[in-house]
Amino acid sequence: MRFDVYGRFKLDVVREGDQWAVYRLEPGKRIKVREFVVPSSLPEAEIGTFLDDIFHEMAKPGQTVRLEERRPPGCPWACCPHCS
Repeated sequence: MRFDVYGRFKLDVVREGDQWAVYRLEPGKRIKVREFVVPSSLPEAEIGTFLDDIFHEMAKPGQTVRLEERRPPGCPWACCPHCS
């Protein structure tokens, strides 16, 4: 899933085995985020709220973490035609 975090940066959250992995998206790059961990038990539908809780101090009034794109089931790549 690709999230826009208050218009400041984008994060890609993917399921890797039994864990959630978070990547920061930069032009031409995908960098693994190690500063925080999304709990493996967190349902997919709650990840946006979780990210909003983590980064809320960066938000201006009215801003939210926005889901930009959801990857098709079974798609492991951030750069495939379905996810770009």
